[in-house]
Amino acid sequence: MNIAIIGAGIIGVTTAYELASDGHQVTVFERHGAVAEEASFANAGLISPAQLLLWAAPGMPRKWLRQWGDAHAAMRLGPRLGLSELSWIGQWLRASRAHRSTECRLQLQQMISYSLERLDHLRQRHGFEFDASTGHLLLVRTAQEHKHLQARLSLLREAGLGFRELNAEQARKLEPALNPDSPIEAAIELAQDEVGNCRQFAWMLKNEALHLGVSFEFNTPVRQVSPGPRPTLSTHSDTTPRPFDAIVLCAGASAQALTKPLGLKIPLMGIQGYSVSANMREPLNAPRSVISDERYRISIARLGQRVRVAGGAELGYRHDDKRSTALRTLYKVLQDWFPGAASMTSGVQEWKGSRPMMPDGLPLLGASGIPGVWLNLGHGDNGWALSCGSARLLADTLSGRSPELNPEVCSITRLHR
Repeated sequence: MNIAIIGAGIIGVTTAYELASDGHQVTVFERHGAVAEEASFANAGLISPAQLLLWAAPGMPRKWLRQWGDAHAAMRLGPRLGLSELSWIGQWLRASRAHRSTECRLQLQQMISYSLERLDHLRQRHGFEFDASTGHLLLVRTAQEHKHLQARLSLLREAGLGFRELNAEQARKLEPALNPDSPIEAAIELAQDEVGNCRQFAWMLKNEALHLGVSFEFNTPVRQVSPGPRPTLSTHSDTTPRPFDAIVLCAGASAQALTKPLGLKIPLMGIQGYSVSANMREPLNAPRSVISDERYRISIARLGQRVRVAGGAELGYRHDDKRSTALRTLYKVLQDWFPGAASMTSGVQEWKGSRPMMPDGLPLLGASGIPGVWLNLGHGDNGWALSCGSARLLADTLSGRSPELNPEVCSITRLHR
């Protein structure tokens, strides 16, 4: 089959690779000049089967409301909230009901575990090195935070996901560089979790995709998709539409501009987050792998010779507006836990990205219901963790094979239930 992919983030690149591995002719259209230039560019890099932060989990709305007015709140709503944002928030609140979130959580955990298997397969097959390290420590500052965490820990037990509850002394043995002046009430060790450089992985996989015959057309935004048995797309430089056997949308939140004219309304919202990356000043003062701050929902990771601090969730702010208060929270948390880890004199990269997310936290995967148009988008915080697995499931489904997991729960039909 001759297949077009729109979007060359981590989802688009993995999808292109899997389809080309199956023998398809694949062309990737990307509006930027390289792969992984948006949500995949400088994300936290956390790959976590546990996924302690599931947006649509019971009690999450109450957790956000408890932080309302806090200058360092993990989630902030801005002045540019419109009807689409308010509608999305309403759907998120409904998805947070216990009976609905349980189904979403279990499916998400299965997909992440499957995706990790695919990631390991690619790593071993091609010898990829992408600044990866294993082990994740969740730090809890107060007894109250530890109490509120217990409900989510029970969910991990039910799912059979291993973890260890540690005291402060045990946590400091795992991460000796933790600031001795910052109090630790408890910590959760997630030994199976991993952190790695998502953009670096995307670049390496893109090179493998090129060897398989994939064509990448950069600086080529797609302006229109026309469905049918032989769907077509038009770029800004095309004089006539280009036909394909199938078109796969991996363009994140910007996919809505292409689906809306087709009558396909997708409740996809770009949740904005931040990261700060800096050169490691002293390795002994840096984390061994990755830690997360339970209160502020911020992670601090070692990625090769750099330290990356990432977190935050914003809605209702301009995408190009890096708010100083949000960045100050990242610097504060870094100072709280690893004050001597990073060099802030030069080479500091401050980044803001938009993570396309569905209200229930699950991606959209499979046929769109519109002839010739397929979807692999809406992965939100879990894009890096889900990329390899969702790409393989999409490739199997598009090719008419039985996938290893049933992707029905992630299909577009769930929007009409």
